[in-house]
Amino acid sequence: MPDSQNLISALHEAHEVRRDLIARLLKEKTDAYRLFHGTVEGRPGLTVDRYGSLILVQSFHGPLMPAELEALEGFYAEACPGLDVIYNDRSHANSRISNALPPEQLAKAEALREFSELGVKYRVQARHGGQDPWLFLDLRAARRRIMAEAPGKSLLNTFAYTCGLGIAAAKAGAKHVVNVDFSETSLSIGKENARLNELPIRVRFVKSDAFAALRQLSGIGQAKMVRGKRMPPFPVLEKHSFDLVFLDPPRYAKSAFGVVDLVNDYSALFKPALLCTNEGGTLVCCNNVAQVDRQAWADQLERSAKKAGRTIREMEWIAPEADFPSSDGNPPLKTLLLRV
Repeated sequence: MPDSQNLISALHEAHEVRRDLIARLLKEKTDAYRLFHGTVEGRPGLTVDRYGSLILVQSFHGPLMPAELEALEGFYAEACPGLDVIYNDRSHANSRISNALPPEQLAKAEALREFSELGVKYRVQARHGGQDPWLFLDLRAARRRIMAEAPGKSLLNTFAYTCGLGIAAAKAGAKHVVNVDFSETSLSIGKENARLNELPIRVRFVKSDAFAALRQLSGIGQAKMVRGKRMPPFPVLEKHSFDLVFLDPPRYAKSAFGVVDLVNDYSALFKPALLCTNEGGTLVCCNNVAQVDRQAWADQLERSAKKAGRTIREMEWIAPEADFPSSDGNPPLKTLLLRV
């Protein structure tokens, strides 16, 4: 059987499995979801996501062959009529998009679009100055939970990226929301997302390294000189604690302020985030590294909390929703809600 036929069979099966889920999501004013999760559904490294009028196809392990891409486009033209299919080959170094598009396709890829998740509006572009989509769909379960927790509470959203979770919390009735990210570009998209929605509060956006922000907000403090070296500029923040704190760091990142390392040193971020969380509040932590064992990670967080003089009263796993199936019940994205 040709590869394109194998692929179409897998796409068809995935689409059938999601019929009831998609119907439920549409009732919740959600038109963004994963249509095909290739790691589990028959084509490792291939993902197909819907964002409103856009179907975003991405390959990470190797490019789609021309016949496969043509077959895929034909399948979704019938299964999801009226939507634009854009393909990004990200199988080269650093997951950079490498495939050129003809002018008409490129114009569609660069078009600024709007979609909705749980009644919250967001912007999306298939191709933009960065690489990743402006909203990570596997975090929908976490955004859903934060929206349930948020009414009347304050929220600190760290590594906020385009601030989707913070906007959702504000839409759901949070009394105070602070989004922290080092990227001015990402925060600008967050500000546009805020303008799209009729928010009852004014959301705050802070351009800062997460370590510098967390240390100041937690009361630990951030020195301007470290071992005789002047630190890069950072905004001065007063000590402040929050009812809800969301921590979603990348796998690894290094700056003058510290090293983010989800495999070897999650505690470096966890401690100041915990100290930013009110007594009796909620801290939600994410770890997207597949090789990290979930129970070992949970045990590590519990030990770190004890060292910081805080008690974790309750732990709850938040699993990705059904459009992100897992073959063994242990999805790469681990999200843990902690009552502290």
